[in-house]
Amino acid sequence: MSTSILLIVIIGLAVISFYSSRKRSVIKANEIGGTQQLNSLPFYHGMLAVFWCVIPCLLFVVSWLIFDEYIIENLVIAQLPESQQNLSYGELTLLVNMVNNIVAGNSASVGQATYLIEAANYLKSLRDNSQTALSVISLSIAVCGMCIAWVKIHPELRARNHVETIFKLLLLLCSCIAILTTVGIVVSVIFESIQFFKQVPISEFLFGLHWSPQVAIRADQVGGSGSFGAVPLFVGTLLISTIAMIIAVPAGLMSAIYLSEYASKRARNIIKPLLEVLAGIPTVVYGFFAALSIAPFIRDAGDWIGETYMFELMGLSLQVSSESALAAGLVMGVMIIPFISSLSDDVINAVPQSLRDGALGLGSTQSETIKKVVLPAALPGIVGGVLLAASRAIGETMIVVMAAGLAANLTANPLSSVTTVTVQIVTLLVGDQEFDSAKTLSAFALGLMLFIVTLALNIYALSVVKKYREQYE
Repeated sequence: MSTSILLIVIIGLAVISFYSSRKRSVIKANEIGGTQQLNSLPFYHGMLAVFWCVIPCLLFVVSWLIFDEYIIENLVIAQLPESQQNLSYGELTLLVNMVNNIVAGNSASVGQATYLIEAANYLKSLRDNSQTALSVISLSIAVCGMCIAWVKIHPELRARNHVETIFKLLLLLCSCIAILTTVGIVVSVIFESIQFFKQVPISEFLFGLHWSPQVAIRADQVGGSGSFGAVPLFVGTLLISTIAMIIAVPAGLMSAIYLSEYASKRARNIIKPLLEVLAGIPTVVYGFFAALSIAPFIRDAGDWIGETYMFELMGLSLQVSSESALAAGLVMGVMIIPFISSLSDDVINAVPQSLRDGALGLGSTQSETIKKVVLPAALPGIVGGVLLAASRAIGETMIVVMAAGLAANLTANPLSSVTTVTVQIVTLLVGDQEFDSAKTLSAFALGLMLFIVTLALNIYALSVVKKYREQYE
């Protein structure tokens, strides 16, 4: 029985357990005068039975799946000839992968060494036996839990208290998983960044003006010495993000003001969904649009302007790259308009109507009310939406790859080709890489810088929200 089918069977047992335990609680209650005699509703008796059936079973399944492959791999290695067991870790891993490929059918067994074929057969039998044992033991645990819950049902059982306690523990577990995941990501990025800074000085990384991470992996290999000055990447990221925010902030904020303050209900019901469709378009589609439509248009427009009489008279020329920061920034700005518009619209609608009525009652026009009452009151939420959009712009990758290129140029010219931090992270980690080289480790250092920038934006947003919330509460 495969794991997916096993989970479906467990869900089926949980459903059976719920309805059977619920019915049993009703029967027990009718014997002493009705369901009003129960300490908890029949629903809670059913849910308690589900927990008894599912939770121990799932804990066992998860534990088994975590250690199963590791134990099987060690058993297969132990079955290999002694000469093969003494290989290095990397060679042994390659050997195990060859055995896995034979079992999966990705590699023909014909022509392979006899010990590899025997190991493949042994691996297949171990996996089959492991899956059978997993199915039998986990289903037995589920059935035992269901029976225990069935026996425990009686009118005085505080099923609701038990169910609510389990729900609290599950919510606490989910919170801990989220926190531990964040801590794990941060620790892993910091650890790898420290390994990078042991090879490259942090001053060179933060203040260097040239980025060329190509290095020789082996001593006998010809390669670049590597330059890890990240300033061109920071400048490129800032340039494209600034262009995007210049487009998105006014458009998003003005559309939110119109939809919340001026638009009729019918117009709002039409315009708002159409505007939010932009948020559902995949970024690769925006990248195609930028690369095939916007970038050629900007290049052609630049060439035409450069050939005008005024430019020729002044002896000037206008050089526009086929992949420019302006093209990527314009399309990225359109992409993040819904983030600002939707969040700002919700925040503006949350401003109490009494503030508007008071301003209008004092003789203010609708425009004055919006500028001097509504927007100041909604400013914390608007700032939060803008910073969220800024984080979205900083982390965008696909549009920059397709429209702005991969060249790490240190320039503030929006008509030139630039690249960003996220694009370089993707480039550095694509393909087979050695994770002890400065080239690969530099991706983690760039990720750490992105994390610090995002954290700074969030801290600033919280400070703004705190400052103005005290003023308007």
